[in-house]
Amino acid sequence: MYTKLKALVAVSAASISFDKAFSYLVPESLAEKAVPGVRVLIPFGKGNRKRVGLILRVEKLEEHEKKLKPIISAADNFPVLNDEMLDMVDWLRENTFCTYFDAVRTILPSGMNINIRENYTLNQNCIDISLTDKENKVFDFLRENIDTNIAAEEVKAQGNGLILESLISKGILQYELTGKQNVGDSSIKMLELTESYKKSPESFKLTVKQKMLADILTDHDEISVKEACYLCGVGTSVEKKLVEKGAAREYDYEVFRTVNIGMNDSRSINAIVLTDEQQKVFERVSQQMHTSNPHCFLLHGVTGSGKTSVFEKLIGECISLGKQAVLLIPEISLTPQTVRRFRELFGETVAVIHSSLSLGQRMDEYKRIKRGLAKIAVGTRSAVFAPFENIGLIIVDEEGERSYKSDSAPRYNAIDVAKKRCRTHNAVLLLASATPSIESYYYAQKGIYELLEMKKRYSGTVLPHVGIVDMNEERYDGNASEFSNILIDEINENLNNHEQTILLLNRRGYHTIISCCDCHKPVYCPNCSIPMTYHKINNTLMCHYCGHSQPPVESCPECGSTRLKQMGFGTQKLEEQLSKLFPQARILRMDADTTMSKYSYERNFKDFGQGKYDIMIGTQMIGKGLDFPNVTLVGILSVDKALYAGDFRSYERTFSLAAQVVGRCGRGEKSGRAYLQTFMPDHYVLNLAAKQDYEAFYKEEILIRKALLFPPVCDICVLGINSEDDEKAKKASEKILEIIKKLVKNGVNFPLRVLGPVKCSYGKINGKFRYRLILKCKNTYDFRNFIRDILSEAGHAKEFNNVNVFADINGDIGI
Repeated sequence: MYTKLKALVAVSAASISFDKAFSYLVPESLAEKAVPGVRVLIPFGKGNRKRVGLILRVEKLEEHEKKLKPIISAADNFPVLNDEMLDMVDWLRENTFCTYFDAVRTILPSGMNINIRENYTLNQNCIDISLTDKENKVFDFLRENIDTNIAAEEVKAQGNGLILESLISKGILQYELTGKQNVGDSSIKMLELTESYKKSPESFKLTVKQKMLADILTDHDEISVKEACYLCGVGTSVEKKLVEKGAAREYDYEVFRTVNIGMNDSRSINAIVLTDEQQKVFERVSQQMHTSNPHCFLLHGVTGSGKTSVFEKLIGECISLGKQAVLLIPEISLTPQTVRRFRELFGETVAVIHSSLSLGQRMDEYKRIKRGLAKIAVGTRSAVFAPFENIGLIIVDEEGERSYKSDSAPRYNAIDVAKKRCRTHNAVLLLASATPSIESYYYAQKGIYELLEMKKRYSGTVLPHVGIVDMNEERYDGNASEFSNILIDEINENLNNHEQTILLLNRRGYHTIISCCDCHKPVYCPNCSIPMTYHKINNTLMCHYCGHSQPPVESCPECGSTRLKQMGFGTQKLEEQLSKLFPQARILRMDADTTMSKYSYERNFKDFGQGKYDIMIGTQMIGKGLDFPNVTLVGILSVDKALYAGDFRSYERTFSLAAQVVGRCGRGEKSGRAYLQTFMPDHYVLNLAAKQDYEAFYKEEILIRKALLFPPVCDICVLGINSEDDEKAKKASEKILEIIKKLVKNGVNFPLRVLGPVKCSYGKINGKFRYRLILKCKNTYDFRNFIRDILSEAGHAKEFNNVNVFADINGDIGI
């Protein structure tokens, strides 16, 4: 029997071309469970394949809808998404061109994903039931196979699914469909005395050891089985007998898989002393929090100005108002240092969310937040979806970092999500950076954001002296190494003074290119149009895009020549050269190759902070947010390539990285100095980064953006086309242009510029050929509908068989 209700369900199998909220009948047995936010198991498509879905809405069933398919079962007892997050699902689909269920999967921790399990059991006792010849044939096949589940799948694959259903209806085959989460709850076995034993212990005949265990339970209200057995020195067999006799009972007690962060002693929020500049920022943001009106601030503070101390005071104020706070940071590498500081202040009310946690840890942190056990969430991009019910403050540190933008569906920007959540909760959004994004600073200049500034360093020290080293002159003087003479002298001075040095080289590996001397072509990855990097440690060629690895080649794959040369250098070679130049130095290398283990970031940064290393070299992961008072020297090697990465944000990224790395030194009592090595010493971006003159850089950059119509003065939408067949990808990209022309011809009410289609800068990645079109227009409701019409038509065109198409608003166009 069915209710007079229908559930509108987001289905996991839907592609973007036909994605919608699909309608299903609500059985009477599920009337109480089938509510918005609950995941369900449903039949989908012509073959009624079993899928996971999430109920978005429940509505009254219309007369003509009585032939709808019914929901099979509910996978949750309670909603996993509240009203705000259900609204977020709609918003993500609308603004990032993903499917409903892509949005659901992004909001929920991956440990909560549900796997469908179909279980068939053969009832061999039903021998008197009459069967058709076809049914008998299938029955014999099932009976002869040990694993009925595998046999049933083979039957379905042969197109005999209806016969299976007939056998189920006749009771010969039993069928059970279940949905199980990827990760279950973590629990420990607890032990307690039964009421009957408490009332009359003398009526139980216990051995000496059993009596000892019962006495332990008498003294403890709650105790684990393991602990109870340990305290009285008995084995678990004694405990089992005690349970069998009815004197005690076992029960499961849920525990959380905690994120361990080594902490120092606890600190008091009242002990944090702010400077006059910091106090002004704190008072203005705090004042806004007390109004309970949504508002966005941009805090532009120089490196070392003490932004984190302001964050701590503001979050403390937020908690005192009975609200919750979210702090987003750009890099996983910054998480341990940041979480440690906040847990020293706020204890276990701080939850941690980032992708390096185990599935169980992420799910348990999510549950701690949802149950009100945590009031502060600290983490990377995905922490913006923390399931708080009463947010008062969201802080986005280093808000200009592109790591806040997702490059897979849904292609959201965490700052946009944070804005939406602040509007919903009437909360304050604080964006902060020494090098804000051009977009954010533009909005601050326009008055859309309120600009706050901190122009002085917290300790009162001056910004480091920065020298630009012309590597052309070094080559003329016969210095062929990657280190300028002045940088070598400065490192020596630091070693003599027992001060620390940071060197940044944004390329990992040993040699970055292996090139042929005859045909002059590099050794490319077989899956990508990208040269492979040589890693000396494991004597392997690796692709840093798709992960392919292979032994070094002895001849050119193109022409067969054995004359190969190794070019370029990465962090591995840099480490080797440093060891030769400074054999007494203790060197720490931080890149993707040395930080694979779970706690490597925390351990390595902690060791460096304790002075166990003299020099830290690394990629951009060491460029921002780190605070080591004994670092007095920074060297930046080879940033020239980043200026010409093929993206309109290349200058912005180069300026930000250089200015931020320079800001890592001189943060303690000792003054700092930095050296930027370049073959383009007169380039204005590098000179402005050396001066840390963000305002001057912004004025130059915004003129370029206005002239070329790039964000923030105009929005862009990248339409990406990928396929394993180059010709198919090319034809599909041309078909996209035809669709755009047809839609424009039918009439649009907004100005539009279309660039392309062209092959991407890297025409092949991970075995897929890549083309793109760029659309320039304001990001409005009509424009988004226009994009969705393009994707919908593409999904139904024959040219798009085995071709993937996606849309990305204000994403990267460089690769």
